[in-house]
Amino acid sequence: MVFETTTTLSPAEVFVRAKRFFAERVPATSAFPEREGPGYLVLRGQGGEKIALAAVVDAGATRIRGSTLLFDQAVDRFLSTLPTPNGEPA
Repeated sequence: MVFETTTTLSPAEVFVRAKRFFAERVPATSAFPEREGPGYLVLRGQGGEKIALAAVVDAGATRIRGSTLLFDQAVDRFLSTLPTPNGEPA
């Protein structure tokens, strides 16, 4: 499943928060960094399943796109924790 949102955070801050969130807040299905670069982060978790996040700055905000097969609920929950440009929940 693919999820998208926009945030006021920089891509780097989004990835720092993602690493912490998936390591600490989802203990039954934790996921940890496998690969990363300036605009992407890939996490691996239970059974080798992955979470892929991409971030790009566009018009003063950061667009985030996340995809996964197993971690749908956790990715959706993580994205909902990010501050949005209009101040409303994601």
